[in-house]
Amino acid sequence: MCAYSGAVPGACVLVLHEGVPVVRQAYGMADLEREIASTSASNYRLASVTKQFTSAAVLMLTEEGVLSLEAPLREWLPSLPEAAGEVTVRHLLTHTSGLIDYEDLIPPGRTAQLHDADVLRLLKTEPRTYFAPGSAYRYSNGGYALLALIVEIVSGQSFATFLRKRIFVPLGMDGTVAHQQGVSTVSDRAYGYSSVEGRWKRTDQNLTSAVLGDGGVYSSIDDLAKWDAALYDGRLLRPESLRLAFTPAATTDDPATRYGFGWRITGETVWHSGESIGFRNVIVRWAKRRLTVILLTNRDEPEPYHLALAVAGQLAVG
Repeated sequence: MCAYSGAVPGACVLVLHEGVPVVRQAYGMADLEREIASTSASNYRLASVTKQFTSAAVLMLTEEGVLSLEAPLREWLPSLPEAAGEVTVRHLLTHTSGLIDYEDLIPPGRTAQLHDADVLRLLKTEPRTYFAPGSAYRYSNGGYALLALIVEIVSGQSFATFLRKRIFVPLGMDGTVAHQQGVSTVSDRAYGYSSVEGRWKRTDQNLTSAVLGDGGVYSSIDDLAKWDAALYDGRLLRPESLRLAFTPAATTDDPATRYGFGWRITGETVWHSGESIGFRNVIVRWAKRRLTVILLTNRDEPEPYHLALAVAGQLAVG
């Protein structure tokens, strides 16, 4: 972890074994401009690690009987075109919808950040799909933005409020938030950076950073320890829902990795990375060994998945 130490964008590492922190360490800086060091309470933009929270929200609603995984997408979002007619909630969860990437539909010259509702507006005039729903896999941020909108419609409250009331508050994840500019704040915030011509430049936000369902949650390793603990019991989700989330449902671009609901499955691990401008994160769980490695960083590079595996490899546990 030496590359993350000193007056540079930092990192936080948490290793949990049997629910106990074996390693809980912060490196470098959360805020270079104000010279604020990273701590275990620093909240990083999780980027696509957010998808496991979106998936959990959907599964909560299915447990209540108010949402079906087989529900047609247009049942809840009828403004979508006929091309999306065969897409279901399950297809969105597993990245098998075939919907066009919303990032490719953003009008040239747009400067205002997009929100989840903007993703719907972009897709509702798109007559194409990549493939028939369920016939292939293509990672889709837009699919998870649409899931956030469905959670809002079904629950009758904003997606951020649902996550706060149903997940973050019950688990005591006091610093975790689905951040909305002008609505909520991020305490102990870590800001994102990129290396530009040999110097660190703050690159904390871009056009898609305000989309919540695919990547808008901020959290810390301290709070994510509480989330990890809840994935072993029935506090949030029934055992059958957890099994659904962690069961391979789609083959990905990597033959060794499959996708469940908001989780990748590789061998004995379930995991997910998060990559956004200024942030690179990963959570890797070896459930049978009760071992978890979480690595959050506020810089563009490198992608930390293999570093997390290396950290796990140093530990004589499990």
